[in-house]
Amino acid sequence: MLAIIGGSGLSSLDSFEQVQEKAIKTPYARARVRVNLFTLGDTQFAFLPRHGKKHAIPPHKVNYRANIWALSSIGVKQIVAINAVGGIHDKLGPGSFAVPDQLIDYSFGRDGTFFETGLNQVTHIDFSHPYTETLRQQLLHAVNHVNKQAKIQRALMDGGVYACTQGPRLETAAEIQRLQRDGCAMVGMTGMPEAALARELDIAYACLALSVNWAAGLAEELISLDEIHRVLAQGMDFVLAVLEQVVKESASA
Repeated sequence: MLAIIGGSGLSSLDSFEQVQEKAIKTPYARARVRVNLFTLGDTQFAFLPRHGKKHAIPPHKVNYRANIWALSSIGVKQIVAINAVGGIHDKLGPGSFAVPDQLIDYSFGRDGTFFETGLNQVTHIDFSHPYTETLRQQLLHAVNHVNKQAKIQRALMDGGVYACTQGPRLETAAEIQRLQRDGCAMVGMTGMPEAALARELDIAYACLALSVNWAAGLAEELISLDEIHRVLAQGMDFVLAVLEQVVKESASA
């Protein structure tokens, strides 16, 4: 089964037919994880809003382990994650999209592994390539397909390094300069440990990133949260169209 993890701006999928909501008990939280099941034609897929239905859970407080464990428990084998990011690369101005192929984790203090207790031996995963290439290509194909039919085409960056910072505050201009030197193309707050946890449970994982602003210090004006929300709202119809195409293609794969 395919799952979609919604980020900022995508807390519901009103354009799809919901058939069930599951409240899943996990070893990692007292509260149950609520996963919505939708159908498109004969295909069923799952949806989980990362920040909760009311967008009230900040990035550093998301229970990534509970979320990924819950999705795995209902048979999810693929995850497409939607992430709002700040653009660092000159191709990632507000309103453009990226499907990253690498990441650097600058976050801290997050529960980032399932392999902590009750082990017979220390367990490692190969995380050389954090995004699953086959799913990444499927996502790129879906974006290009939707772009061909759209009245206004969206810029798309194939690849790029996603920098995951702690949040919830936005970065300083000096921090963004450091990320530039490190080779990062975009900056967000939710890419990790989500991607690594999916890898630990053998779930294919890819990210569709929407640039909602230039990262700190890269534009003359200060970052405006009102402008970020405007860009998010303008980008969601395109995101939903891409997700519909991804679900269709996953059904025929």
